[in-house]
Amino acid sequence: MTDAERQKQAVGQAAAELVRNGMVVGLGTGSTAKWFVEAVAARKLDLSCVPTSVETAHLATRLGLRLIEMDAVERIDITVDGADEIGPDLALIKGGGGALLREKLVWAVSDRCVVIADGSKHVARLGAFPLPIEVVPFGHRTTAARIRDVLHASGIDGPLRLRMDGSVPRVTDNGNLIYDAQCGAIDDPGTLAARLKATTGVVEHGIFFGMATEGLLGTDGEVRRLTRSRP
Repeated sequence: MTDAERQKQAVGQAAAELVRNGMVVGLGTGSTAKWFVEAVAARKLDLSCVPTSVETAHLATRLGLRLIEMDAVERIDITVDGADEIGPDLALIKGGGGALLREKLVWAVSDRCVVIADGSKHVARLGAFPLPIEVVPFGHRTTAARIRDVLHASGIDGPLRLRMDGSVPRVTDNGNLIYDAQCGAIDDPGTLAARLKATTGVVEHGIFFGMATEGLLGTDGEVRRLTRSRP
């Protein structure tokens, strides 16, 4: 196991200890969240779980966790999920695995959102990891043109690429497409998030700003707790 994988395992296990019997739990998606799902399943608690992707639903079912539809609950007690980048004040880029819309929907109704990651994901400024932007398939190239205008207005001129699976576009669990924007650096993630959200044709984007309540970061030999200063 690599050092990064050991760190992912450590934060997944630490996050599982935050879960209590009877909770409604949001299950994240990705290589780090997988460790949490496995660890929380091993605790054999009485839980109701809302998965953020088909992939996570399959894993949770195999491990014996009880799944419920998101519309069956008004609030989720705790959601634990990974991130592609963790910036200052727990601003995040997510969506490398393509589940950003369902992830954000689950996060938005969660009382506690815990982001878990290995140490390499902690950055001084967001933007090195390409920013995923989910769009409706109809007229997606015209949507991409509008996205480029928004990025340009934010001082970002890197390439914008349609995510592909081999020779065909990648389709999300919701039947949408994803464009990845190479931003380089995002100086004002809150403003960019609002501009993208207001763009016609954009379903969701991978900036999670002001949503994570805390973080668990794997380092060599320990798990660091990260907190957010702003409400």
